Amino acid sequence: MNSYPNDGKFGKFGGRYVPETLVPAIEELENNYKKLRNDAGFKRELKEYLRTFAGRPTPLYYAKTLTEYAGGARIFLKREDLLHGGAHKINNALGQALLAKRMGKKQILAETGAGQHGVATAMACACLRMRSTVYMGSKDMRRQHLNVFRMKLLGTLVIPVDSGSCTLKDAINEAIRNWITNVKDTYYLLGSAVGPHPYPVMVRDFQRVIGDEILLQMRKEYDSEPDMAVACVGGGSNAIGTFYPLLGTKTKLLGVEAAGTGLRSGMHSASLTAGRAGVLHGMMTYILQDSQGQIKEAHSISAGLDYPGVGPEHSSLKEKKRVSYTAVTDKDAIDAFLLLTKTEGIIPALESSHAVAAAVKIAKKMPKRSSIVITLSGRGDKDVQIVESYLAKGANKHV
Repeated sequence: MNSYPNDGKFGKFGGRYVPETLVPAIEELENNYKKLRNDAGFKRELKEYLRTFAGRPTPLYYAKTLTEYAGGARIFLKREDLLHGGAHKINNALGQALLAKRMGKKQILAETGAGQHGVATAMACACLRMRSTVYMGSKDMRRQHLNVFRMKLLGTLVIPVDSGSCTLKDAINEAIRNWITNVKDTYYLLGSAVGPHPYPVMVRDFQRVIGDEILLQMRKEYDSEPDMAVACVGGGSNAIGTFYPLLGTKTKLLGVEAAGTGLRSGMHSASLTAGRAGVLHGMMTYILQDSQGQIKEAHSISAGLDYPGVGPEHSSLKEKKRVSYTAVTDKDAIDAFLLLTKTEGIIPALESSHAVAAAVKIAKKMPKRSSIVITLSGRGDKDVQIVESYLAKGANKHV
């Protein structure tokens, strides 16, 4: 399927920092994934589910009005928001759920921040007739209550997590604790390109369909490759899925993190921009930490970006300088949310709005014949009440 780091490392990043009780489960997972990743029958079954259940391929949409607004490069949107469930998360959820079924597992465990991975997992498990349990921070449950209800409708048990910051980091901790206890018949379906090896590789492999389609569609429709590709980065699954197939091209790549209320405020989730190397959730990667090495609380108006770490392959790509990373504030993301909604009639997820904000600024400075692709990782239905509440405070009076 793709290149595979047998030591689980991307340079010095990645690896497997787990308690001894999890080692057999991780080794079982890796052995099965290595067998199936290039298995013709497995690939054919996944491709068919992606086509008929998830709705692939997704369109590459030329955003004419947004392009005219920016006045520079042609702006294209990779419409992952049109997938079943409303986000790119279904690509990975279907891949791992099929893997779990092939391994003979009876129950799926997952965690979720914005709820999109939880919904995707619930949909995949309902489709494949598997039991599912999803851990979610209580703060995120309040922010994304519509997705909580969707998961319950799909038959998933949603367990609130009240520890720590009550967000994604704490949900991952609780999911791992459950997995350690029930590892024999349970599969842990991680939602982003994070965690101990082989999760970052697996999630990248299941998400690379985004970048593969971008290359194919740009070459077929416009006889070229994009000059730049932009994607938001929390854990980084849609970004690594977008970037990985483009690494061998001349396309410039930009990942956009959440600057929250500003990098100097300390209330942000910009691990790559303002963090440093450390260990979190079984991997070596860039993380937010204080002077004593303790994990700092992350902040973003977008629940899906509210995570103090990032996928280890992104950390490696940053140090290699193959991918650039920047950060966008809550306010700029809200402005971009409103801009795309009004110019193109597309309501983006707040996660994706960070990518839109950065891309429009850059597109203004690029030649008119050049092209920039933004991956719209999800749709914004889940976020409209957050935006309404934000606007009610008068923070964006100019909109």
